[in-house]
Amino acid sequence: MNVIIRQANTTDLDKILEIVNHSILNTTANYSYEIQNLETQTKWFEEKNSKNLPIIVADLDGEVVGYGTYGQFREKIGYQYTVEHSVYVVDNVIGKGIGKQLLTELIHLAKQQGYHVMIGAIDADNTGSIAFHEKFGFVVTGTIREVGYKFDHWLDLVFMQLILE
Repeated sequence: MNVIIRQANTTDLDKILEIVNHSILNTTANYSYEIQNLETQTKWFEEKNSKNLPIIVADLDGEVVGYGTYGQFREKIGYQYTVEHSVYVVDNVIGKGIGKQLLTELIHLAKQQGYHVMIGAIDADNTGSIAFHEKFGFVVTGTIREVGYKFDHWLDLVFMQLILE
């Protein structure tokens, strides 16, 4: 298994879109209801690039099997050193270390860019993701109860943070 973690480019957008839409339709990792289209994903990609925010992909033998990114946690200037990240991996490679490689690179990039804190916002029922983040030193800082609604039930959101310095 030859995995390369690299910066995403526009030719990766179809696969990123497929991963995003699978998450929207089948999981509570993403609280959106409506699938995205290529135009929306392209705009997202261009906006991230214009703000010097990374989008990285895991390339397994020439196929994108996951991606990661981060963005500003909140818009107010006082939050300028805090980012919130996302990591998504296709189902058939979960547990093979690809998510670990993506998050390791995101943490490295955030440190390089001078960020102080990385936040993860994780559905409370996603115990696998919570345990995954704990392995990196993320700590649970709070749970917001019933803040989301999807698949006909209320969802709790767990916030986890990693101080990068």
